[in-house]
Amino acid sequence: MTPPGTGATTLQHEPSGRTDPDAVDATLAASGDAHAFERLYRGHLNRVASLVRRMMGDDDADDVIQDVFVRAWQKLGTFRGEAAFGTWLHRLAVNVILGRRETVGIRRKRHVEGDAVLALVPGRRATPEISMDFETAVERLPDGARQVFVLHDVEGYRHEEIARMLGLATGTSKSQLHRARMALRQHLER
Repeated sequence: MTPPGTGATTLQHEPSGRTDPDAVDATLAASGDAHAFERLYRGHLNRVASLVRRMMGDDDADDVIQDVFVRAWQKLGTFRGEAAFGTWLHRLAVNVILGRRETVGIRRKRHVEGDAVLALVPGRRATPEISMDFETAVERLPDGARQVFVLHDVEGYRHEEIARMLGLATGTSKSQLHRARMALRQHLER
């Protein structure tokens, strides 16, 4: 990889007056220091991987995780230190995920009419030896409902932000979240 070029990163100071180590590493990495980027990678890999797996499923997760960090390397010069590096990387990851879904043609109809979404989420028979598996239930949600659920309930975005990211109406985001929650509840009660 070639260095991303000179960065305009400013060092962010914590309230205690110390310099944020991620901001220092981002500055060093933006000037071509591969070891600094490796520290950023190792420090943020688990959170990015969790986000990718929740929004994309396991099939393409490794490729998308790699894409996120390649894009981060390329865009380090745009990190200004106004927010924490983890926040900047998280937003970049969401953009890469959404872009990937679009380019691979995975984007499907986001809104299923009525309660039809409940029938799309397969469930298991309740037996003593089977425990509830929340992650599997989330993976089985239709794409649109899963995206809204992860962005809202897991990552903490507001409906207005989700609507802008996914290109849908705020009301659609709210109804998709409701349908996702109902489908999860139905699946987990089986």
